[in-house]
Amino acid sequence: MSAQPIRIGYCLSLTGPLASNGTTARLARIWENDVNRKTGLLGRKVEMVCIDDETNPKLVPEIYKRLLDDEKVDLLIGGYGDNSVSPAMPLVMERNRYLVALMALAVNASLNYRNYFVMIPTGPRPSEALTEGFFSLAANQSPKPRTMAIVAADAPFSKSPVQGAKAHAAKHGFEVVSEALYPLSGADLASFIRRPESVNPDILFFCSYLNDSTALLRALNEVRLEPKIVGGAMIGPQNGSIKAQLGPLLNGIVNYEYWLPVPKMMYAGVAPMIAEYQSLARDAGGDPLGYYVAPQAYAQMQVVEQAIVGTNSLDDAKLAKFTRDMSFKTVLGDVKFGAGGGWSEARVLQVQYQNIRTTDLTDFKDARTQAVVWPSSLASGALIYPYVKAKRNV
Repeated sequence: MSAQPIRIGYCLSLTGPLASNGTTARLARIWENDVNRKTGLLGRKVEMVCIDDETNPKLVPEIYKRLLDDEKVDLLIGGYGDNSVSPAMPLVMERNRYLVALMALAVNASLNYRNYFVMIPTGPRPSEALTEGFFSLAANQSPKPRTMAIVAADAPFSKSPVQGAKAHAAKHGFEVVSEALYPLSGADLASFIRRPESVNPDILFFCSYLNDSTALLRALNEVRLEPKIVGGAMIGPQNGSIKAQLGPLLNGIVNYEYWLPVPKMMYAGVAPMIAEYQSLARDAGGDPLGYYVAPQAYAQMQVVEQAIVGTNSLDDAKLAKFTRDMSFKTVLGDVKFGAGGGWSEARVLQVQYQNIRTTDLTDFKDARTQAVVWPSSLASGALIYPYVKAKRNV
């Protein structure tokens, strides 16, 4: 094996508000150990070069310039989420680099960069796909909801899901009767929950970050709202640490997920990967379960690996063409990329938290407390409706 490793550079939010998910993504780079235990790639070991962007998008452009010009990395990959990916794109495009990003929602929607790909199962219409199931479930209930309130973070990441939610509301005939944007500044989120009380909406749609999600659900437990369905686009309930904080307060919430250990999603290799991740996460500050980010991060690198092997090259143009044309075997099943670099077909889940009795994480290792209720092809349980019934059904 050559003494010169293949160096792959990227940034992650290892500190700041997204540190838990960023740390989870970094831990899931157990792919590096797995590939080096074999023969490496192209007869060379692989070395991952990760720099902390501190959950600060303003730092990202300089980080990627440093990776290319000072660290002299062979390849780039994208960090976790829009904040770590979008600011890198001007430089990536200027240098004509190949990039597989991680869980960035709509970064390439206006750029249309051909060498961009993203590991996120939101398909070719990411804004709509994230919450399609949430609104489809709502529309098929009896009595059908009529009104909706939106409570969302005033941040770039929330714009796309909120636009998608409004499009779904229009499609299904739900009237938006209240919309509140809260600042990412530690504001009293209870006041934003109280705002819709006067209209008592049937649908309460949240779009929030990790700690915000905890505050919103705690506040919801204290007010007199009685929505029929709650959730939608919350970043937080997927994380094991947030699950442990909220416990039974999650009961009844319907929210998106990308993967859970339910029978129909136990793809080849995912169980041992999750087990190894969880053994590392105990002491490293990442999500103790890892179901949300870890499989996506591992699959991201499987795509890069198969592209390198398939082209026998590190040439950006060759890797991009291979990735556009081929299908990939991953711990998330078969993945094919389509227009804009997203998955050719969406595979977003809607999950309802049910029958949670404690804050013990063992409750959440049992997938029966996290019922996949949409799509029907992957379902592991049925929706309990309305919200108040699911909340009390313990």
